[in-house]
Amino acid sequence: MSALAFADLRFSLLNDWQHDFPIVATPFATIGAACGVEAESVIDAYRELLADGAISRIGGVWGAGAAGAALLCAFAVPAERLDAVAAIVSAHPGVNHNYEREHRHNLWFVVTGHDATAVDESVDTLEAQTGCRALRLRMQRAYRIDLGFDLRDPMAARCRASAQRVRRVQPADEPLAALLEDGLPLVAKPYEAWADALRMRTEHVHGMLERWLREGTLRRFGVIVRHHEAGFRHNAMTVFDVPDDDVDACGERLAGERGVTLAYRRERAEGWPYNLYCMVHGRDRSEVEAAIAAAIACSGLQARACAVLFSRRRFKQAGARYFRRRRVAEASVA
Repeated sequence: MSALAFADLRFSLLNDWQHDFPIVATPFATIGAACGVEAESVIDAYRELLADGAISRIGGVWGAGAAGAALLCAFAVPAERLDAVAAIVSAHPGVNHNYEREHRHNLWFVVTGHDATAVDESVDTLEAQTGCRALRLRMQRAYRIDLGFDLRDPMAARCRASAQRVRRVQPADEPLAALLEDGLPLVAKPYEAWADALRMRTEHVHGMLERWLREGTLRRFGVIVRHHEAGFRHNAMTVFDVPDDDVDACGERLAGERGVTLAYRRERAEGWPYNLYCMVHGRDRSEVEAAIAAAIACSGLQARACAVLFSRRRFKQAGARYFRRRRVAEASVA
């Protein structure tokens, strides 16, 4: 295979299978047939994409409420302490995202846990360890959440609409959920490998994944791209102060604008009046700024107080690990 052909294959494997990854006995053979190559070439390419950091795994993204609780938090950290505080936050096993952003509240992180109480206890711990007080910004409604966007566009294109809150994964299904968070094994029959590990039939694994997707328990199942490595090096979180009676209508409009990858409503906090959020990802900062301005104008948000927080540094980015952490904790107790 020529270098150009291999580059095209890598891009196709990265871009085209972020959704609707085949749930069949030999998924890599199915993808290979679509790309005109053998299954082993697909597996080798995915191994390289993982090794290069272009993807984090092939796996699932949970729907809201399916796996546990999550909380967006922010610290206002003095510049001279930022690296030290960021290291403490990143070391916490419940933190899966940790970024520096351009604002007085400059350290933004997501804490996950079994339930809201566990998450609050984790934030309490981080406050005690750092001496910083966190903004605790609970999600109230998601209008759009899906980072599986088309990488051919210089701006992240419109994503699929997000599911609303769904039924929680049942305890009997948590072992499969834990494997899903680790990622699909890169072998010819990966679902069979999962089935063998769980001592169940492969058809049952297929059926469970398909049901989770159908019911929204899984928002999507496929390649989880690391967008910074894919060239989308600029992202900004824009926050708005919108009257509560108007926020849902504004959020729905905002979610449909080009470049908006995430749009959601969160609780306000003391010293933080904002309740409507959106994210824009792009390859160029000026294009991100232009997309934000267009989204504001088209959504009727020009008169609303807002702030734009570009990301400066990424301290930690990992998939949420609700079930793997839970099973490790249970094993340690046993």
